[in-house]
Amino acid sequence: MNKDKQPKKSYRVKCRSYDIYGRGVVSFNQSKIPVEGLIGGEMAHICLKHTKTETIGILKEIEETSPERVTPPCPYHSRCGACQLMHMSYGEQLRFKEQMVREQLGKYCSVSPIIGMADPTHYRNKVHASFGRDRQGKIMAGIYEAGSHHIVPIENCLIQNRTANEIIADIRKIAGKLNIAPYDEDRHTGILRHVLIRTAYATGQVMVVPVVGRLNFKERQPFIKQLLACHPEITTIVLNCNDAATSMVLGDREEVVYGNGTIEDELCGLKFCISPKSFYQVNPIQTQKLYEAAAEAAGLRKEDQVIDAYSGIGTIGLSVSRLVRSVTCVEINRAAVKNARENAAKNGITNIEFACRDAGQWIQEKARKGMHADVIFLDPPRSGCSMAFVRAMLSMHPDRIVYISCNAVTQKRDIEMMVRHGYEVTKLCPVDMFAMSYHTENIAVLKRKFNGKAEDS
Repeated sequence: MNKDKQPKKSYRVKCRSYDIYGRGVVSFNQSKIPVEGLIGGEMAHICLKHTKTETIGILKEIEETSPERVTPPCPYHSRCGACQLMHMSYGEQLRFKEQMVREQLGKYCSVSPIIGMADPTHYRNKVHASFGRDRQGKIMAGIYEAGSHHIVPIENCLIQNRTANEIIADIRKIAGKLNIAPYDEDRHTGILRHVLIRTAYATGQVMVVPVVGRLNFKERQPFIKQLLACHPEITTIVLNCNDAATSMVLGDREEVVYGNGTIEDELCGLKFCISPKSFYQVNPIQTQKLYEAAAEAAGLRKEDQVIDAYSGIGTIGLSVSRLVRSVTCVEINRAAVKNARENAAKNGITNIEFACRDAGQWIQEKARKGMHADVIFLDPPRSGCSMAFVRAMLSMHPDRIVYISCNAVTQKRDIEMMVRHGYEVTKLCPVDMFAMSYHTENIAVLKRKFNGKAEDS
């Protein structure tokens, strides 16, 4: 028999824990082996697979099934890769996430119970789909299969906004009727590449951003007309051009073809203007809980001077402004700063100012001039903070740091540096912003030590 055709050896193992990606972990030959799809407590048979970076277990058969195992309600679950935890009950998902934060950061402080969702479905208010053709040549819409550039055609995503699902399905049908070809990244031919849809939870406003190979194409007007006829609830349509060889969804050129190019949502009692490229949390219900929990944990006082680093369109800074003396939002993205200023004016907030700068450089300059901040909020990308930013922030000696992160590993790395420079973690509170996936948002509050103890706020 050909060596490659021989059946791989199977091993009987028991799952004891999870890794940071929600994969079950088993012990094998004094090594920890991750097994995707395995739940804690289950006995199973696996085969081993060696990749360039690790050895993983491939689940072959479950001998003893956990009571926390559920049948994924999504038919695309095995191919899509976006909802890595859909085989777990929601309670088990929350236990995994809380434990993951505890394993990463629990040595610094006890971890509060995770703030979960009442309904962990259809929560995403920012939705993206790609377009291509199936083997029969018909236009399909969906998302890329995990680790590939192959589109998984999806009719109804269980974590995406329902209206967005319907709009994507109708765009696919309209493109087929009008013979609008999907964009071919290799040949640079065709028109329709992606669509980005943003929905406002509180107001119901809807933004549709078709991403095309060129802004002017002969089917443009009938496409827009038919889309609006199918979905009169659409508030604005922005055509975005992206003809570059890139994994980025949006290109640099865009044209507003219907409405004013933005939508408005309400959060924490405030109104926010959102443009196609604005950073705005994807889970509106949990975002309000996140910001409320962060403000409470920070122990904000009326005399506090606050800095909101990585501030985006100013959601955190504006939401805490009524609780403190003053807020300065620092953000490098010019369009986001423009939105933030508009949001402050829209809400009549005057004790806030905005700096369109790199946060680390701005804080370092202000620290040299003697500026002090009582509280610094930061919500950086998944990659965490640069060491230059952390050093700059520490040079300002804030009394409290409120670090919000969707990556506990990089958050731990940054917190370790803060702790070495005289800060103590006093609060850890995970929030489930991304149900069905392994991602977890976490609030960490650090206070500057005085005489070996954290300052009592």
